[in-house]
Amino acid sequence: MATYKWLGHASFRLKGAQTTVYIDPYQLKGGEPADIICVTHSHHDHFSVDDIQKILKADTVIIAPPDCRGPKAQFIAVKPGDVKQVKDVTIEVVPAYNIGKQFHPKANQWVGYVITLEGTRYYHAGDSDLIPEMSQIKVDVAFLPIGGKYTMTALEAAKAAGIIKPKVAVPMHWGSIVGSERDAEAFRKATPVPVEVLKAEN
Repeated sequence: MATYKWLGHASFRLKGAQTTVYIDPYQLKGGEPADIICVTHSHHDHFSVDDIQKILKADTVIIAPPDCRGPKAQFIAVKPGDVKQVKDVTIEVVPAYNIGKQFHPKANQWVGYVITLEGTRYYHAGDSDLIPEMSQIKVDVAFLPIGGKYTMTALEAAKAAGIIKPKVAVPMHWGSIVGSERDAEAFRKATPVPVEVLKAEN
């Protein structure tokens, strides 16, 4: 059965029997090599070339919006609505954008991902507000930003979790640049589905 670890900020590692997937690797201390790296957008705390280099191997596949092309690797440019099959992993590309603030405009076509690994569906919302498209997301595990300012607040993310109804919701985008343990606790209390507040591992 696949496992997931929060690596801090918006960074996760999904690990199946055959395939290791990283999402937005950032401030890694090391880590096992990646089969697939998914990047949500080109801001430095999500598209970190230095961190990608730490986990790159000869056959790593990078999936990202076109403005995240960088390290020498097999690169698949994506936009919202795309579906890619890489190895044993299905990757659905979904919108991620701000409403009423300018940090992540919808026009940029930056993304989140629904990643199916060994039968479990994981949603990484990217840097997003609570957007109408979230009502179409059907997943087992939802990684939702709670830090506010650049993304949803804890209470907005709790509302998103209530719309998506995953089996478990995991707060992210807290504990480093924005967001605090207090936000994570507020998310836990307000969310109508089971919540797992993880400690950052690296």
